[in-house]
Amino acid sequence: MKTYFHNKKITSMLGIVPSFVSYFDDEVNNYTFPPKQTMMLKKIMGFNKHHLSKPDSSVADFAIFGLQYMLKNKWILKDEIGAIVVVTVCPDFFMPHISNIVQSSLNLSNEVICLDIAQGCSGFLVGLMQCFMFLEHLNDKKVVLINGDVLSHKVSKQDRNDFPLIGDGTTITVIENTKDNEQINTKIYYELYMDGSRADALRIPAGGFKMPSTPETAKMYDVGDGNLRALDHLHMEGSAVFSFVQQEVPPLVQSLLHHTNKTLENFDVFLFHQPNKFMLQKLSQKIGIDSEKIPMNLVENYGNLSGACIPMVALHNFKDELKNKIFKTLLCAFGSGLSWCAMDFELGNLEYCEILEADL
Repeated sequence: MKTYFHNKKITSMLGIVPSFVSYFDDEVNNYTFPPKQTMMLKKIMGFNKHHLSKPDSSVADFAIFGLQYMLKNKWILKDEIGAIVVVTVCPDFFMPHISNIVQSSLNLSNEVICLDIAQGCSGFLVGLMQCFMFLEHLNDKKVVLINGDVLSHKVSKQDRNDFPLIGDGTTITVIENTKDNEQINTKIYYELYMDGSRADALRIPAGGFKMPSTPETAKMYDVGDGNLRALDHLHMEGSAVFSFVQQEVPPLVQSLLHHTNKTLENFDVFLFHQPNKFMLQKLSQKIGIDSEKIPMNLVENYGNLSGACIPMVALHNFKDELKNKIFKTLLCAFGSGLSWCAMDFELGNLEYCEILEADL
């Protein structure tokens, strides 16, 4: 899909991560591999530390904590909220939806639209698309976009391929229609693609209606490469995902440049999904992006935060500058689904932006 949006802007961004931090050096003995061999991954993949939530913490807990902070500090008022869009692959329950839980917990009006979207790595851009469409019908109301996952609950601690990578966290983004005479480019170009035929490259086999979780699906087993996991656990086929990213993302970026009549030099920064440092380095080299313009440091500080990666990498690297500067950004996400998408977007002059740690 190729399309344009007009007259939309982000006004505030908040990141919330759990206060507990686990260090890669302390996890080395979790694995069956020799420690020296495992430590080689630290430099190659960019592993260092990741924020992990408590076993009973959920995305709704992070979302409510963050929105309460925003309301208390008047980042947004209750009567300004026209819709809540939650994008996650970690629902609190099959029913009710997280957006409804948030609406109820904060005592918001029953006129507030509540919508949950099941999407992982591309969740921020998919969520923005939905928010933009809602804003066409909400006049002066604002939309609250919540991107969050607690995927560490679904990863084996004895799986060296997946566990060091995953982090937990949630971002809350406030989106609204632009006003007349604002110094921001109001034309937003957007491309989105999906390919379910390759969906098994990122999956959690058990836990849904097709294969409910049972004592059998919880049994740990050696998958053949020294890593231990169960059918209840997340697994990423690293080579398949790497090939997919290298194959699909460079043409996507070139297509966006073609349709916007721009070059890579026209952008101040490239905010990409953060799978791991190695994959981003290879991808940026293939596209031809100046390494100084594409942050690759989220995994080493927080872990891969799934759909919250793009707003968190923006906050982590440019939190102070975002308040008084406009960045010409190329946003790009790719992963579960499989899905890949990109957006030409001007981000900046934010009213508020901050990262919080929560005891969750």
